[in-house]
Amino acid sequence: METDARPRASMDEIVALAKRRGFIFQSSEIYGGIGGFYDYGPLGTILKRNVKDAWWRENVELRDDVVAFDSSIVMHPLVWKASGHVDAFHDRLVDCKICKHRFRFDHLKNAEQCPDCGSKGSLTQPRNFNLMLQTHVGPMEDSASVAYLRPETAQGIFVNFKNVYQSARKRPPFGIAQIGKSFRNEITPGNFTYRLREFEQAELEYFVPDDGNDLATFETWVERRKQWYADYGVKPDRLRFYELSQEERPHYAKAGVDVEYLFPWGWGELESIAHRGTYDLDAHMALSGKDLRFFDEGSKTHYTPLLIESSAGVDRTALTMLIDAYEIDRSVDPNGKDTERLVLRFHPRIAPVQAAVFSLARNKPELVERARSIESALRRRFRTQYDEGNIGQLYRRQDEIGTPCCITVDFDTLEDGTVTVRDRDSMHQERVGAGGLEALLHERFA
Repeated sequence: METDARPRASMDEIVALAKRRGFIFQSSEIYGGIGGFYDYGPLGTILKRNVKDAWWRENVELRDDVVAFDSSIVMHPLVWKASGHVDAFHDRLVDCKICKHRFRFDHLKNAEQCPDCGSKGSLTQPRNFNLMLQTHVGPMEDSASVAYLRPETAQGIFVNFKNVYQSARKRPPFGIAQIGKSFRNEITPGNFTYRLREFEQAELEYFVPDDGNDLATFETWVERRKQWYADYGVKPDRLRFYELSQEERPHYAKAGVDVEYLFPWGWGELESIAHRGTYDLDAHMALSGKDLRFFDEGSKTHYTPLLIESSAGVDRTALTMLIDAYEIDRSVDPNGKDTERLVLRFHPRIAPVQAAVFSLARNKPELVERARSIESALRRRFRTQYDEGNIGQLYRRQDEIGTPCCITVDFDTLEDGTVTVRDRDSMHQERVGAGGLEALLHERFA
């Protein structure tokens, strides 16, 4: 696959922008930070929420065959026994006996040499490391009180399958969707918010009857997810849908596709789409002794539906949107001088701020009042922001946070009611009537 020939931003540049403009901060930074945990700033919180809203809108609100769900972060420990997480949710861990650093064994390029201090023959033998974060429930911290912060959101859906289909009056094919926090005690978190110990997932579990159409349904979900990324402007040469071979899939999986993005460090997984058969419901029925099969009223028979799963990382997707939007525009100004600007080309529905309104002069109350009035009116329909100051600096600030439109109120506004609307991508400016701004923005953001 050909890739974009333009220079890519480095992760250092992405991280610097994220902090400078209030997208993402290191958690507990004043105490030196804590690995694998990040805080979302004012703009990052909205960006991440917009990603979740876009996923939710497409996969839940616009469908009549998908219902909403929100499971508990802490569940009965036997949930994780049945799912296989207690016994098999491991990474292989090695330590350097010289520098004392720890590494995932599968991430090492040279298993004979420490990647940090360079010592040869200093690595310990690989050993299993369970990735679940353990806690205790109740007043006593003993083996009887051990519980886990969920490492994924899906299991809450599986153990509640019968409750959901009965109360929602649904029959296969239908889906259950949720977005929520998960926790994994990663050995080596890294690449900013790509590999975290606390993260959010957007998961859709779609249950289908075993009527021979399951693989077609799987392919339909793959195509829908392709279209979703395209709809929100992710560059197609940086996105691929990798079909897993039979050897790469779990033994129970009938098909699997990993959605991958070309990050500055290489290809990384964003989402997994998998045909999981009846494995998950079967596992919980076997350990709990409860019947989670679907009862078909028409045929008066029970059956275990097949499962098509779409599981996306929200933090990874938000990071993808940030990286994918990042561009440096280089041009020559009318005086022949080379210029450049940093711009985030977010899709308008993803952009944290959709329209910024400026007063050309902060010391002119009539301009400030008019600008604030326009911004307040637009706020009811759009994500807006008011600002004032040097107009060049204002444009630069909004370009760096990805605002599609900037609206400037000047002295002509007081005379004829028109304002200047500047487009982020083309930098084209036009005068329009203030009364037509809402219709103009609706058209541009559609």
